[in-house]
Amino acid sequence: MNEYQEFLETKRNDFRPDGLLESSIPGSLFGFQRDVVEWALRRGRASIFADCGMGKTPMQLAWAANIPGRVLILAPLAVSAQTVREGAKFGIPVVYARYPEAAPAAQITITNYEMFQHFDPGEYTAVVLDESSILKSYTGKFRNQLISAWASTRYKLACTATPAPNDFMELGNHAEFCGSMSRAEMLAMYFVHDGGETQKWRIKGHAQSPFWEWVCSWAVNISKPSDLGYPNDGFDLPPLEITPHSVGGDVVPEGMLFAMEARTLEERRNARRATIAERVSKTTELAQHNRPMVVWCNLNAESAAATKAIDGAVEIKGSDSNEHKERAMLGFADGSIRVLVTKPSIAGFGLNWQHCADVAFLGISDSYEQFYQAVRRCWRFGQKNTVTVHVVTAETEGAVVRNIERKEHDAAVMRESMVANMGDITRKTIKATSQVKTEYRATMKMDLPEWLPRPRMSK
Repeated sequence: MNEYQEFLETKRNDFRPDGLLESSIPGSLFGFQRDVVEWALRRGRASIFADCGMGKTPMQLAWAANIPGRVLILAPLAVSAQTVREGAKFGIPVVYARYPEAAPAAQITITNYEMFQHFDPGEYTAVVLDESSILKSYTGKFRNQLISAWASTRYKLACTATPAPNDFMELGNHAEFCGSMSRAEMLAMYFVHDGGETQKWRIKGHAQSPFWEWVCSWAVNISKPSDLGYPNDGFDLPPLEITPHSVGGDVVPEGMLFAMEARTLEERRNARRATIAERVSKTTELAQHNRPMVVWCNLNAESAAATKAIDGAVEIKGSDSNEHKERAMLGFADGSIRVLVTKPSIAGFGLNWQHCADVAFLGISDSYEQFYQAVRRCWRFGQKNTVTVHVVTAETEGAVVRNIERKEHDAAVMRESMVANMGDITRKTIKATSQVKTEYRATMKMDLPEWLPRPRMSK
């Protein structure tokens, strides 16, 4: 081993398991799900990055049910009630409570992220972050409070869909939550900073393999069962058809003499406001059927106009009470509401709407992640039909559409790279049953004091 390799070995960061060696996993879980749960229990503190529809909820519930003590699950609004239903399906009782006194003796309690400060971490043996990527939608202060509050908790689990592969900050957030390494330490050890933008980080050339090995010491990434050597039977996604619709070509946006492509953020906002009526009219036309449909909006004016125009539509807006939001989301899920009108920022995470195969975007923002997550509420494993996504924009919004298409392509390339880098390591890590041990190598001679008895040497 040369001197440089020895230097790298001294910098190696091993995240050692501190969990449970024995577990009882429900037989109703798929084989790959059982493997993931057993691995996460052995680790004690772990992250599960599993694509939409891979069963994160039953996996986290099976994990929580094995913890020797009380468990608190933090989740987005409406996902909580959905989790309670899933728990009943798998025979794992889960109690929903917005305040701790509402569930004083529950072994597994679930609450919303907004309410976590009412719960004392010292009362719980374990914590689960459901849809943990939602943390980056909150302020940095909230993120720091959450990680700090549960820093001393022995058992921790974070569950989210496959993270944005080029968003290393998200990986850093999860590593810090698990207690493996702080985000700042991760960047210093494995990355170099490109350019003046703070989010532009690139993995060091020699650190590619060590970085992904380190990630796999505390996280599992799975996009389909075959990633762990299982058949993909029943986990094949149906076709996805994205159909663009451009309207309002004769509408001159406010502040312009004639229609032209909107490029700046303010120009795009003006173009959207000026074409609300045309886009709502087109979306209403697309909703003239008896199938379930979700309509995603960005502006309050869009949401209100679409709800008024589409027969039987129910709106969820940010100012609504939590009770109305939860009731409407669950009503859409159980079929009592046919058309739901809302924003990706409100209902774009965690919800299972496989019963719906018709989606419309009444305009889109520059956030590819919001677009992707909103589509995946319906286009996920378990969906039986072709999912049709209508994207209704003003003709002057061509730039934002091309931007989303570019980000979609970049994300696909990066996701493939991530899976390729983590695939073999993940399979080996999940299947491994032996404990990680560190070999001791004496480097200094020890002189024993005269009064200490000498050990007898065997003949």
